[in-house]
Amino acid sequence: SGTNMQLPPASLTKMMTSYLVEQGLKSGKFKPDEMVTMSESAWCRGGKDGDSCMFVPLNEKASLMDMLRGVVIASGNDASKALAEHVGGSEAGFVTLMNAEAAKLGMTKTQFANAAGLPDPNNKASARDLAVLAAAIIRNSAEYYPIYAEREFTYNKIKQGNRNALLYTDSTVDGLKTGHTEDAGYCLTASSKRNGMRLISVIMNANSKQARADQTRALFNWGYANFEEATPAQAGVALTNAKVLYGVAPEVAAGVAKAWTLVVPKGQAAAVKTEVTLNPGLEAPLAKGAVIGKVVAVANGKTLGEAPVVALADVERAGFFLRIKQRIAGWFSK
Repeated sequence: SGTNMQLPPASLTKMMTSYLVEQGLKSGKFKPDEMVTMSESAWCRGGKDGDSCMFVPLNEKASLMDMLRGVVIASGNDASKALAEHVGGSEAGFVTLMNAEAAKLGMTKTQFANAAGLPDPNNKASARDLAVLAAAIIRNSAEYYPIYAEREFTYNKIKQGNRNALLYTDSTVDGLKTGHTEDAGYCLTASSKRNGMRLISVIMNANSKQARADQTRALFNWGYANFEEATPAQAGVALTNAKVLYGVAPEVAAGVAKAWTLVVPKGQAAAVKTEVTLNPGLEAPLAKGAVIGKVVAVANGKTLGEAPVVALADVERAGFFLRIKQRIAGWFSK
């Protein structure tokens, strides 16, 4: 289908570049104020790169956080390459990380060839995959996600506006990224949140800036008119109890660690049911938060999604005599 068609993503590629940097910041591997060098290979010389640059001078340094803003807000090809070299050792090394992360996220129709999304037949992605990436940014880079809503960025006395036109016209839109090359046309991955429900839209190969904005707006309006949010499982609320062998308690409450929400067709939220499958032979000690199975959401016979089920409490291992007693009881119950 069209959502799975491989197309040139242009600067939508930079969402993976920024995501990897954000995850490095989140893990503590990188610091927001560490300095990143603008190398000869990353530097914007003008010309074809001239319309998409952060404009850090050759061999000068900028903070990692400024460079990240230069990617997300100004769509700087130079900042993307400089960060790629900083994080991956080289742009080629970074591209390996990009493709590994894409595989991990389940982006099966995506292949990255460079950090900035410059034209290359081997740089391609599907609309579905880019929506998956946008969702990962929103979910896993929550502390950095507000950057995607910033309307302007000033560096070296050069002020640049965010190219996502919807940020200026729709207060419910808070990200993410635009893209444009001759091959790719005009692209936009956007996200909107109205009345607590979030939608993600991906437009690729539109004819103009106006068209990508109009088509995105139309998609959001259609989505909010026709879909609603369902919460099949609340955080920390038991869905079932799981039997645990050799524990001080014979069972443990099982549920989801974070509230699990799904977007479903309007009127179907009430019909959503859950089916829990637990891993067999669970043994103590068992830590709170350990994955012990999965929960599937179903409505009208159709599977809507699944989430990991975790232990909602610690279960300590029983002492030797209690374990022997449990084992003997187990023999007689067979």
